[in-house]
Amino acid sequence: MIELPEEFLGMPRWWTEGADWLGGLTRAVDEQCARWGLEIAGPIAHGSNAIVVPVTRGGDDLVLRMSPPGREVEEHARALRWWDGRGMVLLYDADVEAGAMLLERLTTPLTSRPVDEAVAVLGHLMRRFAVPAPDHVPSTTAIVARRSAELERQWEQLGKPFDVSVLREAMRVAPGLAETTSDLAVNGDFHSDQVLAGSREPWLTVDPVLFRGDIAYDLGRVLWTRLDEMADIVPHFDTAVDAAGLDRDRARDWVVWRTVDYWLWGLSAGLTEDPVRCARLVAAF
Repeated sequence: MIELPEEFLGMPRWWTEGADWLGGLTRAVDEQCARWGLEIAGPIAHGSNAIVVPVTRGGDDLVLRMSPPGREVEEHARALRWWDGRGMVLLYDADVEAGAMLLERLTTPLTSRPVDEAVAVLGHLMRRFAVPAPDHVPSTTAIVARRSAELERQWEQLGKPFDVSVLREAMRVAPGLAETTSDLAVNGDFHSDQVLAGSREPWLTVDPVLFRGDIAYDLGRVLWTRLDEMADIVPHFDTAVDAAGLDRDRARDWVVWRTVDYWLWGLSAGLTEDPVRCARLVAAF
């Protein structure tokens, strides 16, 4: 049976939920391997809420991804099937009720590459994802409209944790972001941790969330997840904007709005390091 890393067991998600799932995870991996005819072929890796087990089947190198069953698994599987390998890892099978997905084997994570290289890769991938999206998926405009209505109240509930001018700037740019003519596909959960080297394409993405609208939606996350490696933030922003072919002013507005959005969410979730990064990122713009 596999052994779960202590780092994975200590992830913030498990502070309030998931204890039963964690307790049965090693057995669930064995059962899924038996169901799909897989053999474990190496040590596991993990993210914040999922483990990835290298496996083989019929000479093919694959991975078994296990996460808590539910809507997120269903949405990830649907997004992977829709993009069908376009900048994305290939999905071979999914068992939503078990929280299991059988995926193409990838190798070196993008986090191993220098930040300037990584930001350029992420920008190119943002554009690669950008094909006309299905009508039924959430739009970036609706997300901004809904979330903007909550920001000031949450800011007050959290004790006004940053200067009101920052909140006002996010609210100022929100109406413009709540309107777009773009119907392109957007990955709504995008950063270096979710991109790895592939054989079909140089870099491929895992765990996508499929939205439609402005592809600059998650540019803030692209930056704040590597912010500690950036002596000067703006040149990296410019690199991503150029690689993705974005309008610079609108991309800047997305960075500000998404950073304030995440900052407040992070504080409400008890995070400590990310809010500090958010403060530095907003100050750069």
